[in-house]
Amino acid sequence: MFMRVDKLQVELPAPTRQDPNAGAALQELLGGKYGEMSTLGNYLFQSFNFRSKAKLRPFYSLVAAITAEELGHVELVSNGVAMLNNGPDNDGDKTDGGDIADAPFEDMKDIRLAAAFFSNAGGATPVNSNGQSWNNDFITTTGNVVIDLLHNFHLECGARLHKLRVYETLTDATGREVCGYLLVRGSVHAHAYALALKQLTGVEIEKMLPTPNINLDKIPECAKYLAEGSHRRLYTFSPNDYKEISALWGNGETALPGDPEGELTVVEGMPDGGKIHQLTGVPSAFTPDYAPEEMFEIATKLYKASRK
Repeated sequence: MFMRVDKLQVELPAPTRQDPNAGAALQELLGGKYGEMSTLGNYLFQSFNFRSKAKLRPFYSLVAAITAEELGHVELVSNGVAMLNNGPDNDGDKTDGGDIADAPFEDMKDIRLAAAFFSNAGGATPVNSNGQSWNNDFITTTGNVVIDLLHNFHLECGARLHKLRVYETLTDATGREVCGYLLVRGSVHAHAYALALKQLTGVEIEKMLPTPNINLDKIPECAKYLAEGSHRRLYTFSPNDYKEISALWGNGETALPGDPEGELTVVEGMPDGGKIHQLTGVPSAFTPDYAPEEMFEIATKLYKASRK
């Protein structure tokens, strides 16, 4: 089962402007072939279908723990997309979005993913940067632990290249923060799968890392996470379970060459996380079917009742 916490895995800066085309680019990291829906889908169903869980517990725990992190990555990218589509933070919702006869969203007809506004109110959905739906065919779950782990290693390496290319298209701090954090965490996951494969096969596949050869310390949004040791940290995302990953991620294993030195560590639980930004409500553009002030009044009464 899963437990949800009302935070993002990392703090995201607010957008400096509304940039729906940047939001469209970031969609690639959500619904693209190497996006977070793919990593989540692969690990989720591999963990469900894992054979000999008791006998192969450290390997099962590794896939299961990373699954939970990937669910948070889907949430992180989705929030980044919605934030870029929404624009700068606002202290409150709008009670009136203006005269709709003035076409307040005229510019949206010319953006790359107009459907994100026409159908989804500027929110994120599991599609790539061209609006193509994420595909279940991207999931590999074979029942063979070596093949699955090797596929996962390939997936994480491909995803790092994916993230770098998206990063290089963006200028807003919100999108770049998402990319920078995921580049570091993707490196962790690739490293973890490489170490697992070495234990099973004896092949030192971690010598292929970093693949692709991305100097994370040259990317400002990555450098700060390297400095705090995120590249050496693997989370259980559980208060009590999946501690067996320490048999693979630890035992004297160290950070990859080129990254800040230090031993790999397992953290029981999850990152401290950051706030989820509030998206501004615009009644005339998004929700014109009900009086917003009445909805807010009802919600306020329910909230007060829940605090008694």
